[in-house]
Amino acid sequence: MTKKRTLQIEKVNTHIVEWLKSYATNSKVNGFVIGISGGVDSAVTSTLCAQTGLQVLCVEMPIHQAPSQVSRGREHIEQLKNRFPNVTSAVADLTTVFETFKKEVPTTDNEHALHLSLANTRARLRMTTLYYFAGIHGLLVAGTGNKVEDFGVGFYTKYGDGGVDLSPIADLMKSEVYQLGEYLNIPKSILTAAPTDGLFGDSRTDEDQIGASYDELEWAMLLTDEEIANTTFTEREKEVIIIFKRLNSNNQHKMNPIPVCIINC
Repeated sequence: MTKKRTLQIEKVNTHIVEWLKSYATNSKVNGFVIGISGGVDSAVTSTLCAQTGLQVLCVEMPIHQAPSQVSRGREHIEQLKNRFPNVTSAVADLTTVFETFKKEVPTTDNEHALHLSLANTRARLRMTTLYYFAGIHGLLVAGTGNKVEDFGVGFYTKYGDGGVDLSPIADLMKSEVYQLGEYLNIPKSILTAAPTDGLFGDSRTDEDQIGASYDELEWAMLLTDEEIANTTFTEREKEVIIIFKRLNSNNQHKMNPIPVCIINC
């Protein structure tokens, strides 16, 4: 089977920080703004940005958020501000905005479509908020998506958390993000918490939504077509491969450039 790569964590950390610094300098901006969710991806991304020495604004954007997610996010922000003088924070409680939006749009009897559309609306309200802060402070919006989410199963909201200026950790598998998080001394409460997008206002995790863990998805993502054709898999492994292939196929519209109708007639 294809093996996971072995990261030289210190070199990876330095490489990403220098990449961030170079990109921001060439873009003639003051630094970065990051939405803090209480999850490992945003914690790692914000810590990488903080190491550039440039301005870093961490923004909390609760929408009926679970207290555990809020507390983890705040623990990380306070730790980061204590470690790096260039880090500041802001809170934009979007709950009222979200509720107002719901009152102004029609509903539907399709419960699944309704809940999914509202979940994506939360992510898009947050994207809009981050770009507001970016605009008034001259910052870039730093994305927090990892490689499994962004290029494996497309587990993000198009023009929501997928709407960013640059993606520092999008070439790292989820397990690699955790490795980097440990190296960066991310709070244990974040490193041990079950990953969740927090978009549904309940306790469902990413694994609940996807049907497979990130470790399983990474395993499937690394399989070659030859390995799939010539290997005997367990029933669970077969199920994971099906889940991965289905999501990867269905979400290509997120991963590929927007199709343009070329006029040549």
